[in-house]
Amino acid sequence: MAEIVSSVNHHPPGISSARQDLCDMENLPGRIIPRYPRNTYGTEDSESFMTLSWPKPPRNVLLVPKLLTPHVMDDMCEFIKYIWTNYPGLNILLEPPVAQVMHERLPCPVFTGPTSRLPAKVDIVATLGGDGTILRAARLFGMHSQVPPMLSFSMGTLGFLGEWKFDDYKRAWREVYMSGSGVPAEDLQGPHTQAASINRKAFPLYQEFKNIAWPGIRGKSMGSHRGSRMLLRHRIKVEVYNEQGKSINTDLMLEEDLETLRVAHSSTEPFAFHAMNELLIHRGEHPHLAIMDIYINEQFLTEVVADGMLLSTPTGSTAYSLSAGGAIVHPWVKCLLMTPICPRSLSFRPLVLPLNAKVTLKLSKKNRGRNLEVSIDGKRLTGISSGMEIHVAGERLRFSEETGSWSGGVPCVLRGSFAGRSDRGAAEDDDGWVGGLNGLLKFNYPFGEH
Repeated sequence: MAEIVSSVNHHPPGISSARQDLCDMENLPGRIIPRYPRNTYGTEDSESFMTLSWPKPPRNVLLVPKLLTPHVMDDMCEFIKYIWTNYPGLNILLEPPVAQVMHERLPCPVFTGPTSRLPAKVDIVATLGGDGTILRAARLFGMHSQVPPMLSFSMGTLGFLGEWKFDDYKRAWREVYMSGSGVPAEDLQGPHTQAASINRKAFPLYQEFKNIAWPGIRGKSMGSHRGSRMLLRHRIKVEVYNEQGKSINTDLMLEEDLETLRVAHSSTEPFAFHAMNELLIHRGEHPHLAIMDIYINEQFLTEVVADGMLLSTPTGSTAYSLSAGGAIVHPWVKCLLMTPICPRSLSFRPLVLPLNAKVTLKLSKKNRGRNLEVSIDGKRLTGISSGMEIHVAGERLRFSEETGSWSGGVPCVLRGSFAGRSDRGAAEDDDGWVGGLNGLLKFNYPFGEH
């Protein structure tokens, strides 16, 4: 195992002494929190699209690749070499298992350490893989309200969430790195991508930093009034209570995360796990169906007898919920999906609830199995026994008019707008969701055709 060195090295790309260094992320500067000015694009929903605006250049980049996939690791090396060579001042962070394997292949120092330290250091996250890789990256910030922007390259089995093809990595990185830089458009050399325009009225602090120079980036600017488009994906909060009505979330945490929890949550409110996709309660290996009582806003709804129950976000509507017969929901819709898994009663259909609805699932005393398995975004959390409860609600989003920053949700970098497609009825503010969904699901696609 490589030794982690404590000093921070800032060698130019051509100096070989910087190679194979594995450094402690504790020595990195603290995280830069970007601003997200609202941009309504002529719609009534001010949270549909946002614009990414860095107050100063991002420095610490976390890369999360699909594991045990050689071609993804090769592409990650190519991406790291490019951004470290062409964008001065960047620090590369990797999860410990990935860093141990990859650092000798890279021409730059690699920073790593306990994943519990990442939220205090990471400015931006780049994922290379499928939807599962994005969920793994989001889970690293599952106990924090301010998640770094996520730039996702679709390189996995499923691609509902991945916005960018890896072939476009140079354009994608330029777009997210330069967003809000304020470098004059005259510095452009070559074509630039379509991106969102900054809404100055909704973002009074734009003048404060628009003239800050991004060193060493001449020829990469998108213009002083352009920014990378962002979609804020909602999350749900999950709390587990024992038979005495006491929250046991902290008892379910990993030991290494407890210190981070104390720093991130100084309030007396119970700590909640966050899910980007869904909460799953399932009978697991037990042969008997699960029996649960469901309450919505403390009102009894019904007793469900089924293999399990899913509570999903709009993002999770194209995951397990879709396979269980749930509706496909646009990520702009503020809602919570309740989908039964193989219910005994055919009259129990999937429900779509307001995002602020408070759902309680209580394991009935009629349940014949010892306990039910509980998973968040595909990772097993615990088992619940008779009398225990799970409380689920949408995460509250907060926007600061003063700073232009959001707390809550997962900000995801979108591709540029579809220019030159007005002949097909595509607006400049098209988010690509409709066309992307049709391409993935093949609506009305004849059998036998390729």
